[in-house]
Formats: sequence, structure tokens, C-alpha cells
Amino acid sequence: MLHTPRSLRGMVTSPHHLASQAGLDILKEGGSAIEAVVATAAALAVVYPHMTSIGGDAFWLICWPDGRVETIDACGAAAGKADLTLYKNAGHQTVPWRGGLAANTVAGTVSGWGTALGLAERASGEKQTRLPLTRLLSDAIWYAEHGVPVTEGGAAVAAAKSAELRDISGYSVVFEPEGRPLQTNDILKNPALAQTLRRIADEGPDSFYTGSLADDIAEDLRRAGSPLSLADLASHKASIKPPLSVQIKGATLYNMAPPTQGVASLLILALFDQLKAERPESFDHIHGLVEATKQAFRYRDTHVGDPSFMSVEAQDCLNDKAALASMVAAIDPEKAAPWPYPSQDGDTVWMGAIDSNGVAVSMIQSTYFEFGSGVVLPQTGIVWQNRGASFRLAEDGWNALKPGRKPFHTLNPAAARFADGRTMVYGTMGGEGQPQTQAALFSRYARYGIGLQEAITAPRWLLGRTWGDESVTLKYEDRFDPAVIAQLGAAGHAIECVAPFTSLMGHAGALVRHADGVLEGATDPRSDGVVAAW
Repeated sequence: MLHTPRSLRGMVTSPHHLASQAGLDILKEGGSAIEAVVATAAALAVVYPHMTSIGGDAFWLICWPDGRVETIDACGAAAGKADLTLYKNAGHQTVPWRGGLAANTVAGTVSGWGTALGLAERASGEKQTRLPLTRLLSDAIWYAEHGVPVTEGGAAVAAAKSAELRDISGYSVVFEPEGRPLQTNDILKNPALAQTLRRIADEGPDSFYTGSLADDIAEDLRRAGSPLSLADLASHKASIKPPLSVQIKGATLYNMAPPTQGVASLLILALFDQLKAERPESFDHIHGLVEATKQAFRYRDTHVGDPSFMSVEAQDCLNDKAALASMVAAIDPEKAAPWPYPSQDGDTVWMGAIDSNGVAVSMIQSTYFEFGSGVVLPQTGIVWQNRGASFRLAEDGWNALKPGRKPFHTLNPAAARFADGRTMVYGTMGGEGQPQTQAALFSRYARYGIGLQEAITAPRWLLGRTWGDESVTLKYEDRFDPAVIAQLGAAGHAIECVAPFTSLMGHAGALVRHADGVLEGATDPRSDGVVAAW
């Protein structure tokens, strides 16, 4: 898959073809890119439940035609009852990965939809968005009620995780209705989720946090053993924030502020911008990005978390030329720095849309692990995230569990504005691999002029672990030049070959709008996605 689709009127990309088409239909009916992304996100929550859910968190990055860039933090905080005593009394030394005690943070996704639609409404100058929420969610509702064929990727994840999920509250009713994991081409239905989406469409996104729907959610969470309460739901609000940004040669890059790892994604590209690497896919290209990743991750893991508990401002580091120069100087162009370093898990979806007016949206939505906590709420069909499993059960320090605290997030939607007038939105799932995949695809496209689709299809690498893998080697897909791989090994990288087109490397996507209005899009052959355009 090397051909880059192009169009003029609008474009959507996501990791599932039905979701991309749902977003494109909204554009065709006159909806904005924001409305298209809501439709895409809702459909993904139904057709790609191993990767995302309305019971998870989300982050938005919106590039407006007038040059403004805004972000939306739709991340939920820890429950008021989620404290060290709760887990100590339950006999836990760490937050469990699955089950009710893993479902310990509010799901912010739906609040992000509402906030984004509010921005679209204000931008349009009208009293209402151009399309009602009932229309934006209609495809997702249909798929939840009538069903959707399970993909090979979804079936593989369901089979691999069955043993640890089948006995968790509500999981088997939806995902193992015949006493076994759903297989490829089985029809996945979730009628309770269809009804929940109808209620959100009729009553608005706030109904997820207050009112009768919130009552049902809180009741089911309590029965599943979650510490979340109705008060926790009611106190949640998404927030609009300025983005992080950094300038490199020919472009300004944007990403999410903490509690996400957006600063790490920007640092990698800012450091690599100052390194010598003349040819793509060369030793200098890959080694340079890997070593920049090590510098960025050390900063991230030392400082980044809930901004209310941080002692530094992430943007200050990006503005500090001396600090950046010090990180660059620490990179040996010939030798790998010592590793490993603690790494982060995560399962996620990225999606993007650009409309005919030039509004460009980069959005990422997640439940953390595949199927999140595994808890499926029976009255609503919602799969609840386990993002709070990343908290440390410690009195203080980095990402220590405290009631009302936001957990560290691997999620980070990215964008760039080029000096020649191009606007690019891009991103990926993949936890620890997200900043690395962003760096790979962006450097290929922007620095070396490789076509957008080829930049995503080309082989990738991953320093560290993801998808529950404990290995912290430098993994690479088996499609690189063997001579370059030999150079990496000789430089001291602990290399490990993995299969080509493996989901370990994430499901990336990207859209670009040129100054003349031409749109380009790409999707990842490692996913079930497609670029939908007109």
C-alpha cells in the first residue's frame, strides 16, 4: 500500500473502514471536520471495541483555518474513593490491570465530544451545529444494534485475552455470547450500547455525567466493584487548553500538554532536527531518532503527569534552547546510549478529518489496555477503561494515586503547520510507540519528501515494550536493509526482529492539506482502516 489518496472536498482516516465512511458521510451532508470526527469516534467505539470505547478518555487537537490551534483534554480523574487504603485493604500492592478496581477513573470521551461540538458551534456563528447529534451517532447506533463483522485483528486480540477477561463483570455477555471468543466474521452486537448512544443523542453528551444515564452507569460501576460514584461523574468536565508547540526547520509542530506524553513526541523531532542524517532509512536516520527518543523519554518519565502535580512546565523545556542543545550534545552519533528505561503500555485509536473549509482535526481515544478494564456495564453496554491502572500505589511522587488526580497518558494527537502553507494532522495508537511512530512517519514525509502513504507503510521500529510485552529491546520489522540493521547492532542497540506489518508498531494515520486546497491522506496497512475522501 503505497498510493496516497487525494481529493479536494474533505477527507477522513481511521483504523476501521466503517468508521472512516461514517465520518465522510457527515462531511458530505455539510458537517464540519469536528462533527465528522465525533461520528467516526462513536463508530469506532462500536466496531473496534478492543481498542476504544465511550468508557475511555480522549484528546483533541484542532487546527483552525485562521491559524489558531486548540486542544481539548477529555481525561477523567481518579475516583474520590480511590486511595491507598482501598487497595491495601483489598490486598493489592499495585493497581490491578483488570476488573472493578482497575475501573477507577472517570471516562472523559463523551465530554470531549460535547466540548468539541461546542467549539464547532461557536466557529460556525450559528446557534446549533449544522447536523444534530442524532445524525452524528446514527451509524454507530445501527452497528451496535444490528451488528458488525469482527475483523481478523479484533478476533486475534479477543482470543489472546479471553482467559484474563472472560470472568470479568459483563465481558462475556457481549464478547463471548456463545461461550467462546468471537471469531473473524462473527457478528458483534451490543444492543445495550445502541440504546446508550440513543440516550446520548437525544439528551446530549452531559447526560453521560448527570441524569438517569449517569445513574445507570454509576450503579453498574458500583456492582462491578469500581470505586467510581455518581459524584465523580458529575464533577467531571473536559477542558480547552493551548497546545504545546516547537519550531523546527520549515514547520511548527503541535501536540497535547500533560498529562499526555505530547512533550516527548515534540522533543524527539526537535532533537532530531539538529542531527545530521542525510538519507532516509539510513543508520543516521534510525539511530538518531532512537537516541532522541531516549532523551525525550527520560524527560517525560521524570517530569510528566497531572499538571497540577508537576514542578515544571512542559512548554518551558521546548522553549529552552540551552536545554535542547544539552540533550542533543548527549546523543552519540555512533553509539547507543544505555537502556532500558521504564516504559508505558496502551491501546488506542487515532483518527483525523479535514473539511472543505480547512478545519483539521487530530483526535485520539483510548481505553488504555485492550478492552480496558474488561468491565462491561450491563445496563449500558459500555466497556470501561483501566487508565488508572497506571497509577503507582505510593504516598507521593510521579503518578502516585490520589483521589481526583489525572493519570499519566500515552495519548497524544499531533499536528504541524509548514512554512509553505501545508497543515498536517497525524497520530497512532501504540502506547510507548506513539512518539516513535510519529517521529518515523513525520521525518519520512517532512524531512525526506517520502509520499504520505509510503511513510506509514514503510517498516518501523520500537524501543521498549507495548501490548503487555516485557521486552525492552529495539524491535524492528523485518523489511529493513540488513546492512543498516547490522550497523545498529554494532552500535550497541539490543535489536530484535519482529514480523512485518505487526500491530506492535501501532496503527498510524495522517492527513495533509496543501495551500491550494488539495488533501492527501494515509492509513496504516497494519490496521483495518481506510482513507475516505470526496
